Amino acid sequence: MEYHEKPQLDQVGKTLEVTMMMMMMMIDGSKAEDASATFLADKRDVNRINQATWLTALAERKRQLAQGKVIDSYSYNTPQKPVIQDKTRAESFSYLVLPFKEDPWLTDFYASAAGRMRMGQIFQDLDALAGRIAYRHVSPAMPIIVTASVDRIYMVKRVDDIQNKNFILSGSVIWTGRSSMEIVIKASATDKDVKKDLKEEDIKEEDVFLTANFTFVARNPETHKSFPVNRLLPISEKEWIDFRRAESHNAAKKLAATKETLSKKPPTAEESQIIHNMYLESKNLESLQSMPKNIGFMKDTVTNSTSFMQPQYRNRHSYMIFGGYLMRQTFELAYCNAAAFSHAFPRFVSLDSTTFRAPVPVGSVLYMKSTVVYTEHIHEAEVRSKEAFKEHQQEFGGLLNFDTTPANKLTNDPDDFLNRPGTLIQVKVDTSVRALNDEKTTPSGSFIYSYFVPRDATQEGESDPGYCSVIPETYSEMIEFIEGRRRAQATARYGEQIKSQAL
Repeated sequence: MEYHEKPQLDQVGKTLEVTMMMMMMMIDGSKAEDASATFLADKRDVNRINQATWLTALAERKRQLAQGKVIDSYSYNTPQKPVIQDKTRAESFSYLVLPFKEDPWLTDFYASAAGRMRMGQIFQDLDALAGRIAYRHVSPAMPIIVTASVDRIYMVKRVDDIQNKNFILSGSVIWTGRSSMEIVIKASATDKDVKKDLKEEDIKEEDVFLTANFTFVARNPETHKSFPVNRLLPISEKEWIDFRRAESHNAAKKLAATKETLSKKPPTAEESQIIHNMYLESKNLESLQSMPKNIGFMKDTVTNSTSFMQPQYRNRHSYMIFGGYLMRQTFELAYCNAAAFSHAFPRFVSLDSTTFRAPVPVGSVLYMKSTVVYTEHIHEAEVRSKEAFKEHQQEFGGLLNFDTTPANKLTNDPDDFLNRPGTLIQVKVDTSVRALNDEKTTPSGSFIYSYFVPRDATQEGESDPGYCSVIPETYSEMIEFIEGRRRAQATARYGEQIKSQAL
């Protein structure tokens, strides 16, 4: 499953499609590609099993309607009756190699404007690979498998000079319920050649720069009900630890959803004081003739985008849009918002837990609303002890920003991009979908992205952006800010947990 062919200059846009075609040739359900190739799906291999062109899919839908029924899939009309069996983690292990070191044109296709990794592209790869892992686990049954949630995508450490690295995305199923599966994928970078036929134990923890947790669910395309999946059988101590940890995490996630949100639990005394401080701060700012640099009201950060959903980005077995494409679209909008707000190139830190509340059909309209909901000054206290702030930072910086991270001391780790002063910027993207024959929009999910912008960005080859602060004015905006603060604390705890597990 390694990319071999060298693309020509006029084929750069086809690079990943070739990669995925070589990697995921479909023989049976266990090798099925869950979603489209991550960038371009305008040209497909017509000889693939269980695939259909969009025109064929439309004809199938017309035939179904004439029979008085509509099923979720035009590929799996008669799903195999499940015979539940035990499967090991190794049986679902899959990986994708992105050989940037050997292929500069592939690197160019993944590079961002800042010369770093364009994370939106990676998100599509992660979701497509997670779908393949899920199908390997449920094989030989062939249900509909969809992304139920992205539990978290977290950047463990910075990775630069991508043209000198080979990237490996690898993962497996680590936990199963009756019809659900939790999948962990790790992205690693190495300056060495990648061996063929990788095993999970070949992935070195010191090379890992990103972790991603997905939950997939299986559905019967005819009855629309849950479809039982194979049980996972852990066979080593580490696999049992991961299984139990995932089990505990799922229970905690359900508890938090019912009891710990601000709609269920009012702000604490500390949070109420923060809300009061923010109210006073907004009143002070209203009296000024012009806003200080890099301080803005939350309402002024709203950025909207509307897209028509085309079939080139559908799941390859259904009439719905590929979840990885939705992640890429929301990430690009959030990144644009964070960059415009901070006047700098942000670095991705985390995508918080995201539940896909409603599917997005091909032919529908997708609405995205992006807002900067939280900012936090990292290592602000240490900077204050070394130098005087600029006037606006002295006046407005102190009330709203806190070092909430457990590791709030500067470190000497060159790969830790949070080891220097800067701003953590949290952007929320709310999505909704509307069918053309419907006047109402249906919420389809909220995506919470966190970015980091160094205070002194000359190291990034750009002007110094300083610290940034977003100011809420209404009570609902202040609640969004407090929820963002809670999420930032949870992300910091997760980061510490990941790093401690790697030791």
